Amino acid sequence: MIEPPDAGAAEKRVIVEPGDAGERLDRLLAARLAEMSRTRLKHLVEAGRVTMNGATIKDPSLRVKPGQTFVLSLPAPVADRPQPQAMALAIVYEDPHLLVIDKPAGLVVHPAPGNPDRTLVNALLAHCGDSLAGIGGVRRPGIVHRLDKDTSGLMVVAKDELAQARLTADFAARRVNRAYQAVVWGVPQPREGEIASRIGRSPRNRKKMAVLRDGGKPAVTRYKVLRAFKDVAALVECRLATGRTHQIRVHMTDRGHPLIGDPVYGSPRSLARLRRLPPALRDAVGAFPRQALHAVLIGFRHPVTGEYIQFSSDLPPDLKALIGSLDRL
Repeated sequence: MIEPPDAGAAEKRVIVEPGDAGERLDRLLAARLAEMSRTRLKHLVEAGRVTMNGATIKDPSLRVKPGQTFVLSLPAPVADRPQPQAMALAIVYEDPHLLVIDKPAGLVVHPAPGNPDRTLVNALLAHCGDSLAGIGGVRRPGIVHRLDKDTSGLMVVAKDELAQARLTADFAARRVNRAYQAVVWGVPQPREGEIASRIGRSPRNRKKMAVLRDGGKPAVTRYKVLRAFKDVAALVECRLATGRTHQIRVHMTDRGHPLIGDPVYGSPRSLARLRRLPPALRDAVGAFPRQALHAVLIGFRHPVTGEYIQFSSDLPPDLKALIGSLDRL
């Protein structure tokens, strides 16, 4: 049987009857809650949204027993489209057709599971008003490319349909000039070169990207060592000929030079390198909270005037402090 939730509560209560003995939890829930798919219910269980006697149950294969009561807590409904939210934006350039912003680390570009609001898109909707809504898609209005949450630096955003279409085409055709600076472990050899490979989802971890022999998409990164901190680390400039997900992070890691602070692509060798540093420097470098990556340059032809325009961004304070620490080697 199903007991209705308390008035206003976003939850469902399911009581196990004698005929349900031995059934999997996710199957029981799917049988009782026909409006929800078994896959959806399985994910809710794994997310910790089911309790029994106040204890969280995360095993969808749990075999149930008569008399048990399971409470399913439903997540709050998400708006069909992002809502405007006033937030400070570092606007480098703006005209009626586009704007260029200097994105801080920690800011998510568009709403996604786990980050439903307080994103760049929410801030853009507040800044631009109704004119931006729906341009290029309801969920990602104006977005023609993106930076990872913890990558800082320059992004261009379209403000009308023509700019959206032409900028998207220029990114796809590799006509946009982009440069990044990264602080990596070790010193790449040779100190200037090109990394060409295929990048796709890692077969071992679907949340990560990887260099693949088969499948994936072509990816080309041109790099140059700007400064070396003995043989411990280097400041590297990377220019993208393609724009694959996590491209710089994946390419540098594949070459044995993961970015300092990278929580996803860091390697055991990174920890070994960190342990060899002097204690004071070890603390400063080990505490760096994100991948050391900043989009320092973006250049493109204006989608309406055709004029080539280019913008640059100084390294943010946290990266400058990291470099200052490494300078003490």
